Amino acid sequence: MSEKRIVLIIAGGIAAFKSLLLIRLLSKRGIKTTTILTKAGAEFVTPLSIGALSGERVFTDLFSLSDEAEMGHIELSRSADLVVVVPATADLMAKAANGLANDLASTTLLATDKRVLYAPAMNVRMWEHAATQENIETLRTRGALFVGPVEGDMACGEYGFGRMVEPEQIADAIEKALAGITHIDDLAPKPLKGKHILITAGPTREPIDPVRYLSNHSSGKQGYAIARACAELGANVSLVSGPVSITPPQGVNMVYIETARDMLAACEAALPADVFISVAAVADWRAMNATSQKIKKDGTQIAPLELAENPDILKTLSSHKNRPSLVVGFAAETNDVTSHAQAKLAKKKCDWIIANDVSGDVMGGDHNTMILVTENQIEPWPLMSKQKAAEKLAAIIAKEIGAL
Repeated sequence: MSEKRIVLIIAGGIAAFKSLLLIRLLSKRGIKTTTILTKAGAEFVTPLSIGALSGERVFTDLFSLSDEAEMGHIELSRSADLVVVVPATADLMAKAANGLANDLASTTLLATDKRVLYAPAMNVRMWEHAATQENIETLRTRGALFVGPVEGDMACGEYGFGRMVEPEQIADAIEKALAGITHIDDLAPKPLKGKHILITAGPTREPIDPVRYLSNHSSGKQGYAIARACAELGANVSLVSGPVSITPPQGVNMVYIETARDMLAACEAALPADVFISVAAVADWRAMNATSQKIKKDGTQIAPLELAENPDILKTLSSHKNRPSLVVGFAAETNDVTSHAQAKLAKKKCDWIIANDVSGDVMGGDHNTMILVTENQIEPWPLMSKQKAAEKLAAIIAKEIGAL
């Protein structure tokens, strides 16, 4: 496993002293830390103490020519696997939510292309203020993660929510985030709670003989990412998966299948569902007469392979007597992506089609460029990781289901 590195931003607050223990804990877990110390944070901890624990230099000044020559703020913002803010003050989160960048910390948060984890710490009145809650919701919508705060005594003498969680909990959250787990904050809203979402993922394998089969290059990564994102929003997720080499998402009901007919049977058995998302790359055809013995090469002309059409899972569930309220199909195309998606939407009688161009390395890759196609809308999405695309889709589904 390659070494993981975070950028740790230490903001101003009495809880800043806990960042020192956090650095030590992360070092013991094999996680390297590059630190940005704000001017306010330096009122509570020193660059010397941070550097002694991290073994790394500490960055403080946006306009230091030396720092910019050795590691500019753009490179600094993208040099690690995760950006962590401890403590996350109301002021710094307000800057991040509103795109302000007047120091090294806020500039780094605006420039980073990595996920950001916040550990809030502030007075209970500040935490409960509508402005703070709106800023937090904005950051969450953009993909930020949160750990805490918790209820407890505060340095100001008051009691309530706003106390930063302990360094051990922050270290655990960092490890989860580095592993791609985004279900970290128990205080985050769960808009899909109580909803059953049925998802298919991966390829199917259609046997020709005991050692050969028809299949495709689907890795299952996008379907598994969508299952994870929906589960993290509180959904009860059933994931019907073809053969893949991916660790199943936590908290998801897994059903493993091989063939298209198996997948259809598993989907029908999982109904009723509120949402069906057909992500799997189902083989269109199967061998009409698969043999029970291996077909041998004997020097004679190879007999033609007769094919039969597989069941259309998306179309079947779109017209099923137990049809889910929302049916979403995927269209993997290599040309005329949008027009083919529109035609598929009409033919399959589903509600949405997510179209993507798979002529490159999308199948098996970690990124995707998708187009959301509905009866009245065509919405192209920019290139993003499959996990972020999954989170975007899950958020849109949550909004749609809430309106139904």
